[in-house]
Amino acid sequence: MNTNLTPPIPSPRSLTGESVAAAVGIMGSALLVAKRLFAAKPPKPEPMTRADFYAELVAFKDQIHAGHLAIIEKLDANHRELLAALDPQVTRINALESALARVDERTRN
Repeated sequence: MNTNLTPPIPSPRSLTGESVAAAVGIMGSALLVAKRLFAAKPPKPEPMTRADFYAELVAFKDQIHAGHLAIIEKLDANHRELLAALDPQVTRINALESALARVDERTRN
């Protein structure tokens, strides 16, 4: 029988690469959790009043309307330009049609 009342002290374990990596991982995750818990909360945005909302809505509508009018004016200008460019072509086409009609009458027998 063993009469020694003090148990033997276990020998200290040496640190391996895996245990060091695990310890670093645990510390890193603990730091991330602490950062997330104690981070400053973003301020809540102030609610917009109904009058401010309608004022912004009217301004936005006016901006869209102005853009729409600008597009319509641009389209009208392009249409007028195309019609002006086609006017000489119309006279040429009419002259060709009348000449073709005369040729057709001469050759019709």
